[in-house]
Amino acid sequence: MTGIMLVDDHAILRQGLRSVLEREPDLQVVGEAASAREALALADRLVPEVALLDLKLSAGSDHDGLAVCRALSARHPTMGLLVLTTFLDERLVVDAVHAGARGYVVKDVDTTELVRAIRAVARGESAFDARSASAVVRSLNGTGVREDSLSERELEVLRLLATGLSNSAIGSELFISATTVKFHVSNIMRKLGATRRAEAVHLAGKGGLI
Repeated sequence: MTGIMLVDDHAILRQGLRSVLEREPDLQVVGEAASAREALALADRLVPEVALLDLKLSAGSDHDGLAVCRALSARHPTMGLLVLTTFLDERLVVDAVHAGARGYVVKDVDTTELVRAIRAVARGESAFDARSASAVVRSLNGTGVREDSLSERELEVLRLLATGLSNSAIGSELFISATTVKFHVSNIMRKLGATRRAEAVHLAGKGGLI
Protein backbone atom coordinates (compact mmCIF):
# COMPACT_ATOMS: atom_id res chain seq x y z
CA MET A 1 0.00 0.00 0.00
CA THR A 2 1.39 3.42 -1.00
CA GLY A 3 0.63 6.17 1.51
CA ILE A 4 -0.01 9.57 -0.03
CA MET A 5 -0.06 13.03 1.54
CA LEU A 6 -2.10 15.67 -0.30
CA VAL A 7 -0.80 19.23 -0.09
CA ASP A 8 -3.17 21.80 -1.56
CA ASP A 9 -4.87 24.88 -0.14
CA HIS A 10 -8.25 23.98 -1.69
CA ALA A 11 -10.25 21.54 0.44
CA ILE A 12 -12.59 20.63 -2.41
CA LEU A 13 -9.69 19.63 -4.62
CA ARG A 14 -8.16 17.52 -1.84
CA GLN A 15 -11.51 15.77 -1.32
CA GLY A 16 -11.80 15.07 -5.03
CA LEU A 17 -8.28 13.68 -5.20
CA ARG A 18 -8.88 11.49 -2.17
CA SER A 19 -12.04 10.11 -3.75
CA VAL A 20 -10.25 9.31 -7.01
CA LEU A 21 -7.06 7.87 -5.53
CA GLU A 22 -8.69 5.65 -2.93
CA ARG A 23 -10.48 3.75 -5.67
CA GLU A 24 -7.09 2.22 -6.39
CA PRO A 25 -6.42 -0.87 -4.25
CA ASP A 26 -2.73 -0.01 -3.72
CA LEU A 27 -3.10 3.71 -2.92
CA GLN A 28 -4.18 5.30 0.35
CA VAL A 29 -4.41 8.98 1.27
CA VAL A 30 -2.94 9.10 4.78
CA GLY A 31 -3.08 12.84 5.37
CA GLU A 32 -3.96 16.27 4.00
CA ALA A 33 -2.29 19.65 4.43
CA ALA A 34 -3.48 23.08 3.34
CA SER A 35 -0.31 25.07 4.04
CA ALA A 36 3.46 24.78 4.05
CA ARG A 37 3.60 24.53 7.84
CA GLU A 38 0.96 21.80 7.95
CA ALA A 39 2.70 19.89 5.17
CA LEU A 40 6.07 19.79 6.93
CA ALA A 41 4.57 18.83 10.31
CA LEU A 42 2.41 16.12 8.75
CA ALA A 43 5.29 14.72 6.70
CA ASP A 44 7.48 14.49 9.80
CA ARG A 45 4.73 12.61 11.65
CA LEU A 46 3.51 10.28 8.89
CA VAL A 47 6.48 10.00 6.49
CA PRO A 48 4.27 8.94 3.56
CA GLU A 49 5.74 7.29 0.47
CA VAL A 50 4.44 10.09 -1.77
CA ALA A 51 3.64 13.77 -1.31
CA LEU A 52 1.33 15.17 -3.98
CA LEU A 53 1.73 18.93 -3.77
CA ASP A 54 0.55 22.08 -5.46
CA LEU A 55 2.94 24.96 -6.10
CA LYS A 56 0.46 27.60 -4.90
CA LEU A 57 -0.30 27.19 -1.21
CA SER A 58 -1.22 30.75 -0.25
CA ALA A 59 -2.64 33.96 -1.69
CA GLY A 60 0.71 35.66 -1.29
CA SER A 61 2.70 33.51 -3.70
CA ASP A 62 2.15 31.37 -6.77
CA HIS A 63 5.21 29.22 -6.10
CA ASP A 64 5.56 28.73 -2.33
CA GLY A 65 5.16 25.00 -2.91
CA LEU A 66 8.71 24.98 -4.25
CA ALA A 67 10.05 25.81 -0.79
CA VAL A 68 7.94 23.00 0.67
CA CYS A 69 9.26 20.62 -1.97
CA ARG A 70 12.84 21.63 -1.15
CA ALA A 71 12.30 21.20 2.59
CA LEU A 72 10.60 17.81 2.20
CA SER A 73 13.40 16.60 -0.06
CA ALA A 74 16.00 17.60 2.53
CA ARG A 75 14.14 16.13 5.51
CA HIS A 76 12.80 13.00 3.81
CA PRO A 77 15.05 12.17 0.83
CA THR A 78 13.31 8.87 0.08
CA MET A 79 9.86 10.45 -0.15
CA GLY A 80 8.45 10.64 -3.66
CA LEU A 81 7.59 14.28 -4.40
CA LEU A 82 5.10 14.84 -7.21
CA VAL A 83 4.02 18.34 -8.20
CA LEU A 84 0.37 18.64 -9.28
CA THR A 85 -0.33 22.19 -10.36
CA THR A 86 -2.17 24.46 -12.76
CA PHE A 87 1.08 26.10 -13.85
CA LEU A 88 2.86 24.77 -16.92
CA ASP A 89 5.96 26.92 -17.12
CA GLU A 90 9.33 25.68 -18.33
CA ARG A 91 11.25 27.43 -15.57
CA LEU A 92 8.92 26.11 -12.89
CA VAL A 93 9.28 22.53 -14.09
CA VAL A 94 13.06 22.80 -13.89
CA ASP A 95 12.91 24.59 -10.52
CA ALA A 96 10.69 21.80 -9.18
CA VAL A 97 13.24 19.20 -10.27
CA HIS A 98 16.00 21.19 -8.56
CA ALA A 99 13.83 21.35 -5.43
CA GLY A 100 13.67 17.55 -5.33
CA ALA A 101 10.50 16.71 -7.25
CA ARG A 102 10.54 13.38 -9.05
CA GLY A 103 7.62 14.37 -11.23
CA TYR A 104 5.46 17.23 -12.46
CA VAL A 105 1.94 16.95 -13.83
CA VAL A 106 -0.70 19.55 -14.66
CA LYS A 107 -4.07 19.43 -12.92
CA ASP A 108 -6.05 18.65 -16.05
CA VAL A 109 -4.21 15.33 -16.35
CA ASP A 110 -6.51 12.33 -16.59
CA THR A 111 -6.90 9.94 -13.68
CA THR A 112 -4.99 7.10 -15.32
CA GLU A 113 -1.96 9.29 -15.95
CA LEU A 114 -2.02 10.72 -12.43
CA VAL A 115 -2.15 7.26 -10.86
CA ARG A 116 0.69 6.11 -13.12
CA ALA A 117 2.76 9.12 -12.03
CA ILE A 118 2.13 8.46 -8.33
CA ARG A 119 3.15 4.83 -8.67
CA ALA A 120 6.27 5.83 -10.58
CA VAL A 121 7.53 8.32 -7.99
CA ALA A 122 6.72 5.82 -5.23
CA ARG A 123 9.14 3.43 -6.97
CA GLY A 124 11.81 6.12 -7.09
CA GLU A 125 11.30 6.85 -10.78
CA SER A 126 10.58 10.14 -12.53
CA ALA A 127 7.11 11.01 -13.80
CA PHE A 128 6.31 13.87 -16.13
CA ASP A 129 3.24 14.25 -18.28
CA ALA A 130 3.96 14.80 -21.96
CA ARG A 131 3.75 18.59 -21.77
CA SER A 132 5.97 18.85 -18.69
CA ALA A 133 8.59 16.56 -20.21
CA SER A 134 8.62 18.71 -23.34
CA ALA A 135 8.96 21.83 -21.21
CA VAL A 136 12.01 20.38 -19.50
CA VAL A 137 13.67 19.50 -22.79
CA ARG A 138 12.86 22.88 -24.39
CA SER A 139 14.05 24.90 -21.42
CA LEU A 140 17.40 23.23 -20.99
CA ASN A 141 20.23 24.52 -23.10
CA GLY A 142 23.92 25.14 -22.68
CA THR A 143 26.87 22.81 -22.26
CA GLY A 144 28.60 20.85 -19.57
CA VAL A 145 28.01 17.17 -20.32
CA ARG A 146 29.99 15.45 -23.05
CA GLU A 147 27.98 13.18 -25.35
CA ASP A 148 30.87 10.75 -25.71
CA SER A 149 30.75 10.09 -21.95
CA LEU A 150 27.63 7.97 -22.53
CA SER A 151 27.36 4.84 -24.65
CA GLU A 152 24.82 4.58 -27.48
CA ARG A 153 22.64 2.31 -25.35
CA GLU A 154 22.83 4.73 -22.42
CA LEU A 155 21.76 7.57 -24.70
CA GLU A 156 18.79 5.49 -25.88
CA VAL A 157 17.79 4.79 -22.28
CA LEU A 158 18.29 8.44 -21.37
CA ARG A 159 15.99 9.69 -24.13
CA LEU A 160 13.25 7.31 -23.04
CA LEU A 161 13.88 8.23 -19.41
CA ALA A 162 13.18 11.86 -20.32
CA THR A 163 9.66 10.91 -21.41
CA GLY A 164 8.93 9.56 -17.93
CA LEU A 165 8.85 5.86 -18.82
CA SER A 166 9.46 3.26 -16.12
CA ASN A 167 12.34 0.79 -16.29
CA SER A 168 9.96 -1.91 -17.49
CA ALA A 169 8.53 0.32 -20.23
CA ILE A 170 12.01 1.36 -21.37
CA GLY A 171 13.00 -2.30 -21.44
CA SER A 172 10.01 -3.12 -23.61
CA GLU A 173 10.93 -0.34 -26.04
CA LEU A 174 14.55 -1.48 -26.29
CA PHE A 175 13.91 -5.25 -25.95
CA ILE A 176 16.05 -5.55 -22.83
CA SER A 177 15.17 -6.51 -19.25
CA ALA A 178 14.13 -4.01 -16.57
CA THR A 179 17.22 -5.11 -14.59
CA THR A 180 19.45 -4.15 -17.51
CA VAL A 181 17.68 -0.81 -17.79
CA LYS A 182 18.27 -0.20 -14.07
CA PHE A 183 21.98 -0.93 -14.63
CA HIS A 184 22.12 1.61 -17.48
CA VAL A 185 20.21 4.22 -15.46
CA SER A 186 22.69 3.82 -12.59
CA ASN A 187 25.59 4.35 -15.01
CA ILE A 188 23.90 7.37 -16.55
CA MET A 189 23.36 8.97 -13.15
CA ARG A 190 26.93 8.26 -12.10
CA LYS A 191 28.38 9.72 -15.31
CA LEU A 192 26.19 12.81 -15.15
CA GLY A 193 26.75 13.32 -11.44
CA ALA A 194 23.02 13.04 -10.69
CA THR A 195 21.39 11.68 -7.56
CA ARG A 196 17.87 11.38 -8.99
CA ARG A 197 16.45 10.29 -12.33
CA ALA A 198 14.78 13.66 -12.86
CA GLU A 199 18.08 15.42 -12.17
CA ALA A 200 19.80 13.20 -14.75
CA VAL A 201 17.22 14.30 -17.33
CA HIS A 202 17.84 17.93 -16.39
CA LEU A 203 21.62 17.64 -16.68
CA ALA A 204 21.36 15.75 -19.95
CA GLY A 205 19.10 18.42 -21.40
CA LYS A 206 21.44 21.14 -20.21
CA GLY A 207 24.30 19.36 -21.93
CA GLY A 208 22.36 19.00 -25.17
CA LEU A 209 22.14 15.21 -24.97
CA ILE A 210 18.35 15.15 -25.35
